[in-house]
Amino acid sequence: MTTANTTTVYVPAPDGTPLATDLCLPDAPGPHPAVVIRTPYGRTAHRAELRGWAAHGFAALAQDVRGRHGSPGPWHPYRDHEESDGAATVAWVREQAWSGGPVVAVGSSYAAHCALVAALGPRGDGRPDAVIAAVPALGLADTAREPAGPERLRARAGWWAAHGDRSDSAPDALARALADDPRLLEHLPVARLADRLGRALPSWPGLWDDRPRGRIVRRASASRLPLLAVGGTHDPFAEDTVALWRGWGGAARLLLGPWGHRLTADRPAIAADRVNLGALYVRWARAALAGRLEPERRGVITLGGSGRWHGVRHGDAAPGPVESSTRTTTWPFDARTGLRLLHGAEFTADPARPVRSDDLAVPAGTTPADRCLLLSPPLPRPLDLAGPATARLHATADTPAADWAVRVTALDPAGRAEPLAFGIVRRADPPGEAVEITVPLGTLGRRLPAGTRLRTEIAGHHFPAHARNPHTGENPVTATRLAPSRRAVTARGSALHLTVVARRRYVEPVPEICR
Repeated sequence: MTTANTTTVYVPAPDGTPLATDLCLPDAPGPHPAVVIRTPYGRTAHRAELRGWAAHGFAALAQDVRGRHGSPGPWHPYRDHEESDGAATVAWVREQAWSGGPVVAVGSSYAAHCALVAALGPRGDGRPDAVIAAVPALGLADTAREPAGPERLRARAGWWAAHGDRSDSAPDALARALADDPRLLEHLPVARLADRLGRALPSWPGLWDDRPRGRIVRRASASRLPLLAVGGTHDPFAEDTVALWRGWGGAARLLLGPWGHRLTADRPAIAADRVNLGALYVRWARAALAGRLEPERRGVITLGGSGRWHGVRHGDAAPGPVESSTRTTTWPFDARTGLRLLHGAEFTADPARPVRSDDLAVPAGTTPADRCLLLSPPLPRPLDLAGPATARLHATADTPAADWAVRVTALDPAGRAEPLAFGIVRRADPPGEAVEITVPLGTLGRRLPAGTRLRTEIAGHHFPAHARNPHTGENPVTATRLAPSRRAVTARGSALHLTVVARRRYVEPVPEICR
């Protein structure tokens, strides 16, 4: 079957399963380097992308993974067959008459997982020569939970409703279910939530059983292949993208732009913020296959809102930047120039009325307070943020289990709110005991204009993005009983820490990534 210059072929997996694969060849005679995309989201959606690669001299392939769309078999997300099926596909490509040998594995989200496990597989013809991983969804546990434990409820419910236990996709399945039952995500226990989605999802409870995170990052240090890691400062998996880049053993490049998980901006972008990712991928792939990349870890982070990009470099062993172009600035909770407490030094985290993730508004006069709320004075001058942010809290909870969610919002001079940073950690401390809590808030890349104020909220929930902690010490996935938790935050010793640009190192993103 042929569509334009794209032909569908069937590549045998190690057990003989025929994997449906779209192939697009350049018009010029071969042999050609190749690009392989393995996806659960439908290979036909990549046909324009395949034609773009072919126009630049690459043989381009997009394949439905086992059990999805045109490929038969059972569909088991993130299982070991992705590595073996990927290796078989790369080896098959090398055997074709039109193949020149070199292969680049490319993918976004789940497809990035497929590209990475092929790149980290055994040495041989089944291992690609370079990998491009965009907004990587690294594994079952990595996508299901935050690094500190809280469950990513809404995103996983949406993904499983759309793609779980089925060969096709229904992207709006959760939206339709929520339209019928707006309180759907409040259902307890979380392990039985799928029963309310209107079809069988037998894999849903097992999603929460796979606890170890970071398997791919731990394997990454042994790789010597070139890597391009692409992420967005608004992508929930941004820290996994940065960790992959930092941990990679070969020549690694990081592009962290002002994007969400779809690699699109949440607001109209300044022209200089925009990057033609297709052209960048081609240029980087050529440099990687030709061995022209310098052997260090190099990257660029957006300064969203400014049209500028900040360059970062890491040595082979150094955990931080080689040159001190950034510094950490501290916003204490108890200083005139830091964050001023507005209310809620003592508050109640009640899972029956949780602080919501989908509403930036802060209700006035809530009794008892449902969060600790602080506000900074207006910035006297623009501030460039490029790097990790952290909140350190001195606090107590009267329950044996507690989540601590910190949300930082940028308020412009007119009071309009825009999300800036977020983090959530799970703790099990002795009830009533004062403890120090570190909440990582991700890697930021923003220019804040003069007059901006930072609003910081400390709460016990971030629902429905994250499952509610029941505060009983029970597993939040299987719990059916909820209890309120009384909290206290001590201003002294608590602070917000932001990484700011101390010495400007503005770069052009594409040349910096490709050298």
